[in-house]
Amino acid sequence: QVQVLESGGGLVQAGGSLRLSCTTSGLTFGDYAMVWFRQAPGKEREGVLCINQSGGSIVYADSVKGRFTISRDNAKNTLYLQMNLLKPEDTAMYYCAARRSWGCSLFERSYDYWGQGTQVTVSS
Repeated sequence: QVQVLESGGGLVQAGGSLRLSCTTSGLTFGDYAMVWFRQAPGKEREGVLCINQSGGSIVYADSVKGRFTISRDNAKNTLYLQMNLLKPEDTAMYYCAARRSWGCSLFERSYDYWGQGTQVTVSS
């Protein structure tokens, strides 16, 4: 049984940092492209960053460029999202997802497994 579990969310002041983790089990982690999506209240879910099976990353959300970094540790079956210089507009539920097909995609239905999300709230 595949499990995907996000952690690390919380309440932080603007300008602060958080590191989200996404731990998986039941799959061969290195075979999957991994993505972070987020959804703010009243808005559609948007792709944030993705990292492919080779470790190459793509930034989908222009607003996070230079502030957020995605990484993976295949030995620990874990995906990370380092978020620095947080802004109130980063407030959202953050989801990670795994895609067996090669490479990254913004097409949500192409992702095979999803976590339940972790809430990030940035106060001004």
